[in-house]
Amino acid sequence: MVWLAVGCAVVAAFFLAFGTQRQGGAVRASTGGLAVTTQGMLRLLRNPRWMFGLLLLVIGMALNVYALAIAPLTVVQPIGAIALVITTVVNSREHGIRMNRPTVLAIVACMAGSIGFVLLAINVTAENHGISVRQELTTVLLLTAVVAGFGGAAVAFRHRHNAFFYIIGAGVLFGFVAVLVRTIAIGLMNPNGLFLANVAWYVVAAVAAAGLLGTYFVQNAYASGPPDLVIAGLTVIDPIVGIAVGIVVLDELQPDVHPVTAMSMAAAAIVAIVGVIALSRHHPDVLQRQQEARRRQGV
Repeated sequence: MVWLAVGCAVVAAFFLAFGTQRQGGAVRASTGGLAVTTQGMLRLLRNPRWMFGLLLLVIGMALNVYALAIAPLTVVQPIGAIALVITTVVNSREHGIRMNRPTVLAIVACMAGSIGFVLLAINVTAENHGISVRQELTTVLLLTAVVAGFGGAAVAFRHRHNAFFYIIGAGVLFGFVAVLVRTIAIGLMNPNGLFLANVAWYVVAAVAAAGLLGTYFVQNAYASGPPDLVIAGLTVIDPIVGIAVGIVVLDELQPDVHPVTAMSMAAAAIVAIVGVIALSRHHPDVLQRQQEARRRQGV
């Protein structure tokens, strides 16, 4: 079942990559690099390119949800990094962007770190699909604090955030959403025949709140950064948060993990994070935006 989940997650990465590219282009054309407002979101709902991107994202998310239901979160989440390469290639061809050497190395670091983590995680995760009410409630309470923190920061410093803030916020929020979606999927697939009765209302409410705020953050990240940077942040930060919750709260890691394996997993995660940071600083699109901003300030 683990390898079936891996296959679903790989296919999901393709849908997520193309969906991200379509939505990113639509947001950028609609806002011109400015923050997305409520009216802007309503306009995007009437944009065919944005809606097509949404359809692709929904299909990708559905495949990812199924993968999360049949395999440990620690294995499924990092596979989304494949979407980074796809998005980078599509975005560079569409906009005629030539990738510089630091950008290529950053992408390689993201991919190598994430794939290395997956290969190590497959061998050390516990085959335990049960999630207790205590674990579920703990996750919801942690997510409530995260939503309050990022939501408050977004309101208090609305015009001072750059793409990286929105990427971090969306990554953390969707990391928790992935954990709770896994609990919902497991509940719906429970053979006791109760279906929706297995899902707590507060879990659904938490997923809805975090999903809406995370989507708002993603749209603002599209407006102020390239789509490959956005998906790089999401495919690294999202899995790291989800895996941390899976290990600490859901007890998905085997108790007898060798110290060398644990250190190797940590090293792979660090490599992936460094790749995202480097991408946010050296991507040609980011450098071009910085030059335009300095040019406007000099006028």
